[in-house]
Amino acid sequence: MLFADPLSLVDENLGYRGSVARKAAGISYRQLDYWARTELVVPTVRSASGSGTQRLYSFRDVLVLKIVKHLLDTGVSLQQIRTSIEHLRTRGVEDLAGVTLMSDGTTVYECTSPSEVIDLVQAGQGVFGIAIGRVWREIEQNLNGEPGEDTLGGAHEHVDQLAARRARKVGN
Repeated sequence: MLFADPLSLVDENLGYRGSVARKAAGISYRQLDYWARTELVVPTVRSASGSGTQRLYSFRDVLVLKIVKHLLDTGVSLQQIRTSIEHLRTRGVEDLAGVTLMSDGTTVYECTSPSEVIDLVQAGQGVFGIAIGRVWREIEQNLNGEPGEDTLGGAHEHVDQLAARRARKVGN
């Protein structure tokens, strides 16, 4: 189930303030601010543009924040993390759900099928893995009910897209 779990759709017009994003990713404000200033993970919805402005992070940004935290916690170098994150940015959001990151503590490998994971482990290279689909679901749960800002206008509560579709289906 590392690669085929269905994931809900992401509202790409929704942004989360730094306080919500850092809480959902399980990081400190200091980490969030440092990663934004050093351009490791920058908010793609809205950057801070002076004193008093709020950064807005997309769902994908929060997902990347959590992945960076996992990689740092396992001892991967910041240089390897930067390389991995740059590579992940080239993928579509839906593509990320099928990726498992594996590492030997030095190098980060991308696996997109169970056989790649097995090959990597058998070669003695994989020490730990991060199934991005699982991180995706964790971030969804952490953001569920948290206030987000619609980039087209006002603020609203994050709605679980899958639950909304089920509710519409039951109502028909």
